[in-house]
Amino acid sequence: MAYATTLEGTRFTFPDLRGLLAKATPERSGDQLAGLCAEGPVERLAAQIALADLPLKTFLAEELIPSDADEVSDLIARRHDARAFAPVASLTVGAFREWLLSPAADAAALAALAPGLTPEMVAAVSKLCRLQDLVAITAKRPVVTRFRSTIGLPGRLATRNQPNHPTDSSAGILISALDGLLMGSGDAMIGVNPATDSLPDYIRIVELLETLRLRLNVPTQHCCLGHVTVAIEAMGRGAPVDLVFQSVAGSQKANAGFGVDLAILREAAEAGRALGRCPEGGQFMYFETGQGSALSADAHWGVDQQTMEARAYAVAREFDPLLVNTVVGFIGPEYLYNGKQIIRAGLEDHFCGKLLGLPMGVDVCYTNHADADGEDMDALLTLLCAAGVNFVITVPGADDVMLNYQSLSHHDAVFARETLGRPPAPEFEAWLRAVRITDAQGRLAGASGELPPALEEASRLLPGRAA
Repeated sequence: MAYATTLEGTRFTFPDLRGLLAKATPERSGDQLAGLCAEGPVERLAAQIALADLPLKTFLAEELIPSDADEVSDLIARRHDARAFAPVASLTVGAFREWLLSPAADAAALAALAPGLTPEMVAAVSKLCRLQDLVAITAKRPVVTRFRSTIGLPGRLATRNQPNHPTDSSAGILISALDGLLMGSGDAMIGVNPATDSLPDYIRIVELLETLRLRLNVPTQHCCLGHVTVAIEAMGRGAPVDLVFQSVAGSQKANAGFGVDLAILREAAEAGRALGRCPEGGQFMYFETGQGSALSADAHWGVDQQTMEARAYAVAREFDPLLVNTVVGFIGPEYLYNGKQIIRAGLEDHFCGKLLGLPMGVDVCYTNHADADGEDMDALLTLLCAAGVNFVITVPGADDVMLNYQSLSHHDAVFARETLGRPPAPEFEAWLRAVRITDAQGRLAGASGELPPALEEASRLLPGRAA
């Protein structure tokens, strides 16, 4: 079905829904690479006007990717809740934006609506939003999850302590993890991206993190971000796996490029639940996504990268995850060219995930060949805190020495805590005070030159220290 609008006497026609969504998308290099973008700001505005007049229910009648050829589309169609959708079923995309900004769209209303929304709907409305809208709407939508810590409570910001090491050195991982804990980072989890994806290394890393957690009695959870099939095998051998991780994307073909499908993810979820480590009613799955992943795998079906990203959230939503994060600037400038595009993409991803009911975090990051810098990341972090992001990732000095990209530093988390008033998860906050890393006001306790007693004990895990 074609869509059209007239702007200042010029008739603009868009041959199908995929083309309309792509042309309405704010400028980004990935859509330019794919040949999907608007020819310029006038055509983009025309597409946005046409999109604003489009009934939301159009997305239920016209699939972007056919269900009979794609299990993600089939999942989206099967899981749509018509009763939850009913309150907004008569709205256009533009009217939906106005409703989202109104007082009627409070936390309870947004939570009730989530099962009735499809990824394509939330992607469409995000294309009509300015940054301020993306912040204002998601600030009203907390999504709370729990394992040993409670993540996503309003007014709080959790962090993933990411102690990566180029050779997966146990000592290097421990030193980096302790560095993060001393700066108050790690309430979302302590998570290592392994340099290799072998089963022995996976088991060694989760056992190392488990020893650290138990020695310090830290109220957090840990994860080795190896492939989910490795995690399944490790769980079968009784390894202490807290969080089950996998990168996911918005089409069956793109997920196949990651070596997964929905059946494998279900097997992993069943194995993780069977371990019994997660408290009853809690969550333990962890997913990462990123704009451009489907395009880089030639698995985007002619759909713009931001809409494909939102479709990945349907996969994540199926498994009731503890954490989901978009690694927003990691894939590179071929997909998000500069700081402006990265900032917008981070807020879009957070917006779409939250409206779909996901506990969204963002890896505020960029690669060294992108036209971006630390000041862009400062801006994105501050906007995300205003928007109520569940968690961010922090590394020593903002430089991940294994993945070779720039993320946030542990010091950035201190800024968010002390300047923006975003304390960590309550269980972790209490632990930080108990071990004297922070004071009664939640500020770092100061450089005395001595480790707090609990961390002095943990340092004995390092080679060369007494057991």
